[in-house]
Amino acid sequence: MERRRAILDAAEALLGEQGYEAATLKAVGERAGIPVASMYHYFPDRHQVDAELLRRHLGAIEELATTALEDAAPSTLEEAADAVIDPMRDYFRRHPSCVELWFSGRSEAVAALVRKFDAAQADRLWRLLVERGLVAADTPRLALQLAFEVGNRLFDIAFWQSPDGDDATIDEARRMVIAYLRTYAP
Repeated sequence: MERRRAILDAAEALLGEQGYEAATLKAVGERAGIPVASMYHYFPDRHQVDAELLRRHLGAIEELATTALEDAAPSTLEEAADAVIDPMRDYFRRHPSCVELWFSGRSEAVAALVRKFDAAQADRLWRLLVERGLVAADTPRLALQLAFEVGNRLFDIAFWQSPDGDDATIDEARRMVIAYLRTYAP
């Protein structure tokens, strides 16, 4: 467990400092002080390191999202959007390694984790919006899934434009998502 943690910590540091391309399995092993040949005992390839590290990030993001939605108790679509967007934006700003994995390191394993996470978050937000009467009860779940897909793509653009996420792009993403969801308001 200690060596796996060292590998993940080294990968996180390299991703955050030097970007996706620099965080090769060899570089991660060197940073962790583990011979490259031994790395394969812990992870069969770089994509598995990426996926495991992203799982770590997703757990933290899930906690933030849950807390934000519970604490905010949104009564408007704007408040609901803020409760989802702001914690994600802030987490990405504090964890550039997550940004690298989420947007740059799209192996199939990482892409599948992002899709699964977004689908779960979209479903949770759909239930909350329906329960609070912020969208009509017959609003298709697809509407929230699409809102998350659009938001994800716009976050990609925002963090491509600036390591801290371009505020103007994030604000436009917020406006687009809210305007779209308003079409489902009762």
